[in-house]
Amino acid sequence: MTAEELRKQFPILSREVYGKPLIYLDNAATTQRSESVIRALSDSALLHNGNTHRAVYALAGEATRAYECARVDVRDFIDAASVDEIVFTSGTTASINLVAYSFGDKFIGSGDEIIVAESEHHSDIIPWQLLAQRKGAKIVVMPVEESGALDLEKLESLFNRRTKLVCVAHVSNVLGLINPIKEIASMAHSHGVPVLVDGAQAVAHLKVSVRDLDCDFYAFSGHKMYAATGTGVLYAKKEWLEQMPPFIGGGEMIDTVSWEGTTYAPIPFKFEAGTPNINSVPTFVPAIGLIRSLDGSEAAFGLDKIKNFVYNALSSDERIVLRGTTQNLDEKVPLFSFSVKGVHHEDLALLLDKQGVAVRSGHMCAQPLMTRYGVSGMVRASFAPYNTQEEAQAFILALDKSINMLK
Repeated sequence: MTAEELRKQFPILSREVYGKPLIYLDNAATTQRSESVIRALSDSALLHNGNTHRAVYALAGEATRAYECARVDVRDFIDAASVDEIVFTSGTTASINLVAYSFGDKFIGSGDEIIVAESEHHSDIIPWQLLAQRKGAKIVVMPVEESGALDLEKLESLFNRRTKLVCVAHVSNVLGLINPIKEIASMAHSHGVPVLVDGAQAVAHLKVSVRDLDCDFYAFSGHKMYAATGTGVLYAKKEWLEQMPPFIGGGEMIDTVSWEGTTYAPIPFKFEAGTPNINSVPTFVPAIGLIRSLDGSEAAFGLDKIKNFVYNALSSDERIVLRGTTQNLDEKVPLFSFSVKGVHHEDLALLLDKQGVAVRSGHMCAQPLMTRYGVSGMVRASFAPYNTQEEAQAFILALDKSINMLK
């Protein structure tokens, strides 16, 4: 399947903005929806809308089967050992907060330390700050080098007997660099410390095996991998989920309730209180099917060519400061954040928008990393397999034109 053939499955990619063809390069924020995902969402609402797990009538049974089939597909997609290790949430942010409250309240106390990478998204910083405030714990920062790579020698020196958790992204949403999770997990486990991985930027680009990575927690969002918004996953090793208390109480997560006390449902249902996102969660199935269909495709090969082309174009332009650099582009996904000397990032993004090019600008929910690089924000262009070489070339030409207008 070529990128052109793939694009036909995404209706929004045929539209225009300001009279120009849309070039959508904000895939790191949210990917677009294919017809198969839109159809699954529509069919769920139109044909199978019933509350899951709770009733015996036909619609409820259909909704439950669709919901649980998605759990099976997610298990297989990330190579988890069991469906019991797959908890559905509203997104990566909710997944990390679940761990911060449930694992954090049980296993982290006053004086304990949580190691968090300097390059993390706010969703993998603020929950740990809130936990530290509640429990009197301490955040310890794992620094990044100038290139954006994590300093693993420094990481080794950060462990001590009070270290309780390491938090790190599989792929930085600013730098696009693939972090060595397997090595980090091995290092942490040698100190008896579990590892949480923010996989939001990884699952659409990498084959993820949580068992091979040996991480303890892995969080990601559906809307960054072609599924519907409001969907997310927390993978956690069964031994942790069984020890962790519920995060939210209500219907569905119970076994028995009385005034004398409550007992809880088995995992993963213990962590899925209330009516779930019954129409959107089943869209994981066509989204995962789409990703699998791209393995070894011309579209995937074309995305690698785009990555090389854009990286070389940006890194060779003396007006541009590209962040997340590497000698080996196999260690990077097609995500590029950069600054232009003497130009404000939002001015640049606005001019690109007028030329039909949609990019992200700002601090990308990673203000500590912006501070580390001494900027208030950057421009980010992130590509997906439905982007074409022609779009990549048009982006570079539009960028050059915009810079010349602003300099």
